[in-house]
Amino acid sequence: MKQYSVFIVDDHKLFREGLKLLLQNMPYISEVKDASNGAEFLKSIETFIPDIVFMDIDMPVLNGIDATFKALEKYPDLNIVALSMYSDEDYYTQIISAGVKGFILKNSDIQEVELAIENVMNGKNYFSQEILAGLLQNLNRKKNINKTSDLSEREEEVLYHICKGLSNQEIADTLFLSKRTVDKHRENILTKTNSRNTAGLVMYAIRHGIVEV
Repeated sequence: MKQYSVFIVDDHKLFREGLKLLLQNMPYISEVKDASNGAEFLKSIETFIPDIVFMDIDMPVLNGIDATFKALEKYPDLNIVALSMYSDEDYYTQIISAGVKGFILKNSDIQEVELAIENVMNGKNYFSQEILAGLLQNLNRKKNINKTSDLSEREEEVLYHICKGLSNQEIADTLFLSKRTVDKHRENILTKTNSRNTAGLVMYAIRHGIVEV
């Protein structure tokens, strides 16, 4: 069984120690370290590079957004999952742009944490279902796109509708295309964006200014 090391970054000691205790009891977790803010975390990863990081967004000294930017600048392959409260929605675009691989709610059960680890360590992005549903509902097509993606205008249009949760048939009906054409566009979009699920596509669309929350 492959084992993973985990790093928890959160300023609430009770939450941090509770999650650490749960993770330490899992057979596939080899080591768990923790820090109370982003600055402590950045210092620690100079000598310990974990397989996956659970990063709180709102912390004193150095918040999760800035810590993520700084960590990924130095260690671009680091897998960081944001720990989110419902009230953190205003920060989602910023921390996605920083490069996190997903989000889980801080009140999630341990099964959700395990799903996040499994997905991210297999190259996928992961969102708690409540967060993903909220994001899809609040996404809008960006008016003035500062295009940084490799997608065509039509592919960006299809991607927007995928992010809004429409099926291929619904997208075809909306854009007056055949379903086969939309099927091909979706296939091309997944390849070009190197995404493996809807969460990955949402991440890509936000990072490249195609949609905004």
